[in-house]
Amino acid sequence: MQERPSKQAEMDSWRFDATGTEAVRADVLDTFPYEYRGKEILLELETAEFTSVCPWSGLPDFGRLRIVYVPDALCLELKSFKYYLFSYRSVGVYYEHLTQRILSDLVEAVQPHYMRIEGDFNERGGIATRARAEYRRPGWSSQMPIGL
Repeated sequence: MQERPSKQAEMDSWRFDATGTEAVRADVLDTFPYEYRGKEILLELETAEFTSVCPWSGLPDFGRLRIVYVPDALCLELKSFKYYLFSYRSVGVYYEHLTQRILSDLVEAVQPHYMRIEGDFNERGGIATRARAEYRRPGWSSQMPIGL
C-alpha cells in the first residue's frame, strides 16, 4: 500500500477569516427599570450556546457563560443580550479578553451594584479554559448573604 503524503504542513498555514472586536454590537444592549430599587435581588443569566472564533486559526470556539448581578436602577433586557452575544459569532478573540469585554459592556449598560461573569470554554487542543471577572461598585456592600 502506498503511503499518502502528509498535508499537515499545508493545514498549519490555513486560516479562516475572523472579524475583530469592532464587530461586537454593544449598542444593541437594552435595559428596563428595576421597579424595586433599594431592595436587593441577585439575578443569574446563563447560556450554553456562546460562540466566538479562535483569533489565530478562525476555528469556532464554544462555551457556557454565566452572568450574576445585583441591579441598582436597571435590569438587562434578555432579547438584546442574546443579540449582543450573537454578534461574537465571527469575532476572533481570546477568552481572557472577551470575558473582560463582556463585563465592561454589561456594566456600562446596566450600571449594577455588582456583576460577575464566568466563562467555561470547551477544550481547545485538549485544554479547557475558565475565565472569571467581576465588578463591584465602589462603596457598595451587599445587604443579604448572597455569597459574593
